[in-house]
Amino acid sequence: MLKIRILVVAATAAALGGCATVTRGTTSQVTITSEPAGAEARSSLGHACTATPCTWEVSRKSEFVVNFSKDGYTETQVPVSTRVAGAGAAGFAGNVLIGGLVGMGVDAATGSTLEHYPNPVLASLQPLKKAAADHRRQRPLVRRAPADRPRAEPGVPQS
Repeated sequence: MLKIRILVVAATAAALGGCATVTRGTTSQVTITSEPAGAEARSSLGHACTATPCTWEVSRKSEFVVNFSKDGYTETQVPVSTRVAGAGAAGFAGNVLIGGLVGMGVDAATGSTLEHYPNPVLASLQPLKKAAADHRRQRPLVRRAPADRPRAEPGVPQS
């Protein structure tokens, strides 16, 4: 009788855990990078890092937007979506053999068949006011005497 209970418990546990959920988990690591490095990054899910590059652990089924900011550069947003991963689809298909409909339901509910795209998330930050930076590189304006007026010689008073 005890052997039958153990067998029933083991079979139930196998059926309740979807294949992709067991093999891939319900979260994934998303790498956040920027050019230039050192930008502050914040997600619409509440994740944050003060200097890129960094890595966040995110639920596989969550889609979000990453906001990048850095002094001297325009703020940039990068949307991150989800798509079915090759390994996730294989795990989901494995439910036909082991997990059945319950396993398929678990995999679909947890998002374990999904991956984030793009990953890594890369933002190319653009410098602010490029024209102002170019202006600073120009030589300062030098006033010159009009061409029709004679120039004064040093030490000679002008009339």
